[in-house]
Amino acid sequence: MTRSENQDKAPMRKLLFPTLATAVALAILFNLGFWQLDRLAWKEKLIGQVEAGVAAAPVDAPGPSAWSDLALEDDYRHVALSGRFLDGAVYYYTALNKPAGAIGGPGRLVYAPFEMEEGWVVLVNRGFIPQDLDRAARQRLAEPPDGTLRLTGLLRLSEKPNWTTPAPSEGLWFARDTQAMGEALDIAPDRLAPYSIDLDVEFTPASGLPQAGETIVQFKNDHLGYALTWFGLAATLIGVYLTYAASVLWPRRRAQ
Repeated sequence: MTRSENQDKAPMRKLLFPTLATAVALAILFNLGFWQLDRLAWKEKLIGQVEAGVAAAPVDAPGPSAWSDLALEDDYRHVALSGRFLDGAVYYYTALNKPAGAIGGPGRLVYAPFEMEEGWVVLVNRGFIPQDLDRAARQRLAEPPDGTLRLTGLLRLSEKPNWTTPAPSEGLWFARDTQAMGEALDIAPDRLAPYSIDLDVEFTPASGLPQAGETIVQFKNDHLGYALTWFGLAATLIGVYLTYAASVLWPRRRAQ
């Protein structure tokens, strides 16, 4: 092989590893981008289902036979329940920046156990009370109505705390962990639904508190932005590779 032939092949050898590395990186970046587009389509479908479910007529709250089949698509389902409130309550910290009712700011949501006519129990979020109330006022407002009731509201799946979630303190919770809340209220785990119910606004008592209907219906949907980020990185990588390849293949032309 002549010296000229070796010189002709040298740039190709120099480009071999960068070309392979770029191809692998592009495959990863494009796969991530298209995966985010798939997630975007799934999220938009889920949001549509939720918006339709919130506005739909209530259906019976799922009983024990359906608990194992509950999925993310069941969150925010409009449901109805019949039974009576039991004694006790726990509180969930929240801050209403845009309240549906007259009162907002930091405060607590009142969760009370509700025994269904079939015998199982679900935690019912009766509504919001402001933070500046004293203990006696909170306890008075947490006293549920008597008798058999027919209620409607939005089903909310339980959530588990993560390592950043503060631990419960004096009956105040920072994650909607229905299992742990139920344990604090001495409810047998096999009787307790793995979700809670946020009451509709019409169940706000005449006093105005607890202020029902304060469910925040929202989903984080950043998938399009993530997809554009991955595709943008792929485009940048292509530009960098082509610039490098040009400098290797035509060094004299670039020098001129």
